[in-house]
Amino acid sequence: MTTVKAQAKYVRSGARKVRMVADLIRGKNAKDALVMLEFIPNLGAQLIGKVLKSAIANAKHNYKLNESKLVITKICIDGATPFKRFHPRARGSAFPILKRQSHITLYLEEAVNGSKSPS
Repeated sequence: MTTVKAQAKYVRSGARKVRMVADLIRGKNAKDALVMLEFIPNLGAQLIGKVLKSAIANAKHNYKLNESKLVITKICIDGATPFKRFHPRARGSAFPILKRQSHITLYLEEAVNGSKSPS
């Protein structure tokens, strides 16, 4: 079984926000997931959509897989190193601000015998 991987690193959105969208498409057909992501009004949906399109292109071009049979087997949203900024507070103190980032990793496989999941 061929596994296709696509990855986006240091995406400017927090991991918790992107995970909410990732939970909706995990285990779904790749084409159905793309349609779902178009109608979710969330930045995480746009970011995952870009990675999913890249994974589909990798599968078609590099491995010659059938686009209609691709299934999302695994999607990982990990936290990346945050930007550290400081906001001035009372009496000369500073308040830390963490601008969070995330890594998005998506794995596709071709479904076997028309089943939804390749397990």
